[in-house]
Amino acid sequence: LFLFSGMPALIYQIVWQRTLFLIYGVNSQSVAVVVGIFMLGLGLGSLLGGRLSQRFPERGILLFACAELGVAVFGLISLRLFHWFAAFSSGASLPAVIFYTSILLLIPTTLMGATLPILVEQLVRSSGSVASSVSRLYFVNTLGSAIACYLCATFLLRMFGQSGAISFAAILNTLVGATAYLYARRERPNSDGEIDNEALPAESDEAAGSRVLSLGNAIVLAGLAGWIALGYEIAWFRVFAMASSDRAPA
Repeated sequence: LFLFSGMPALIYQIVWQRTLFLIYGVNSQSVAVVVGIFMLGLGLGSLLGGRLSQRFPERGILLFACAELGVAVFGLISLRLFHWFAAFSSGASLPAVIFYTSILLLIPTTLMGATLPILVEQLVRSSGSVASSVSRLYFVNTLGSAIACYLCATFLLRMFGQSGAISFAAILNTLVGATAYLYARRERPNSDGEIDNEALPAESDEAAGSRVLSLGNAIVLAGLAGWIALGYEIAWFRVFAMASSDRAPA
């Protein structure tokens, strides 16, 4: 499910990015704004998903289904929203345009970002390992995104245009969400309202004492790593865009 969940996200990003280029124009600032807002929404969604999975651990699959269906609904109306926004914001200052764009994109990207911690919670309950759960889910989700990038730029946009690509992404979201919902309905909670799972193995004292990096330092390093990575993405995007005459495959 998470493999196919990663596909619509990047289809949306490619199509929305090209749609919003009509508002900003194609330059490094427009790329930075779109990618930055997209990643901010994913980050906020991760925080939200983490809190929801902690508060409703027995409803994780259902929450995942709701998030996918919510993205599908937004996706279906997204192009109309963006076209309306282009007319509404015509002549507005750049900060105002960025603010309104943020409001639009933060809704679906927050839902997208919430799916990872929600599914991590579910996988940890069965595997007992946070590290392997995060790595496996992140791998398959990113793999789905990479596949979607290729399919969208090579086939979907060429054969069906932006509207068709968005519809395809929304269909994927709907199929993933509906499948997760049906799976959640099959689960039978115990008398306490929680899904029966074996107790997670307790962390040993030796493992707990082996930590050498504080949470604060880890957060700073992760933030710097993300800052560098997104800087590369924006710079490389500009290089490939100029080399390919700003075609979608870039």
